[in-house]
Amino acid sequence: MVYRQATENGGNVRSLVRWTIAATAILAVALAAYFAYDFGMLRFNNPSLSRYPIQGIDVSHHQGDIDWKMVAAQPNVRFAIMKATEGGDHKDSRFADNWRRAGDAGVVRGAYHFFTFCRPGKDQAQNVLATVPKEPGTLPIAVDLEFVGNCNKIPTLKEMATELNAFLTELKGTFPEKPIFYVTQEFFDRYLKGNESRFPDHFLWLRSVFQEPTQEDCGGWSIWQFADNGTVDGIQGAVDLNAVCPSETGFAHLFPAVAVK
Repeated sequence: MVYRQATENGGNVRSLVRWTIAATAILAVALAAYFAYDFGMLRFNNPSLSRYPIQGIDVSHHQGDIDWKMVAAQPNVRFAIMKATEGGDHKDSRFADNWRRAGDAGVVRGAYHFFTFCRPGKDQAQNVLATVPKEPGTLPIAVDLEFVGNCNKIPTLKEMATELNAFLTELKGTFPEKPIFYVTQEFFDRYLKGNESRFPDHFLWLRSVFQEPTQEDCGGWSIWQFADNGTVDGIQGAVDLNAVCPSETGFAHLFPAVAVK
């Protein structure tokens, strides 16, 4: 009896050791993959220019001083969407410089606003109107809608729809084009999924760094952010990488205003 119990205990210990070694190995691989991705050495998505001919970047003050002429010379940067504003009073410190120099370099430009849940939509629209120039040949205003980096308030569906509609109504006199909504999956699932009619018509800009979203045309989404750790000549450090839906070879079909440039 004692021998049998000792044998069983020994077997349990060996099983525990094997399990611990396996779990440690899996964790090590997972951590290695995470850090490889974080440092740009591993890409889960790498859309080719042949399938996605219109690719670009989005930037803010985090990218520092950008050499826009060098950026514009690269085939995978046909557009740049740059942070302009956040909330009711914050203006990105690099926006004016990025806007002017990207335009001088011939890059198709767009501006985005980070929408905070803790300021009325109308106030935030006034911030955009005071910051973003209305110029021909530019992409529609993009609205960054996500929980990361936002305030602690979690609006109800009714509150979100009300404030976002107020925001875009205020912009419409100056920026009448259909806006671009940048959304994370979490935001999409909580507010937009099944509730599209409660929000203004919009282009969808999806973040999906682990898998390629599928569709045959641009009916489901228009822009795909496929990486947040890309490297581009002319930019120090990581930058977000994006692609327009694969059925598009030019901007004019989706964004007619760009064609007048």
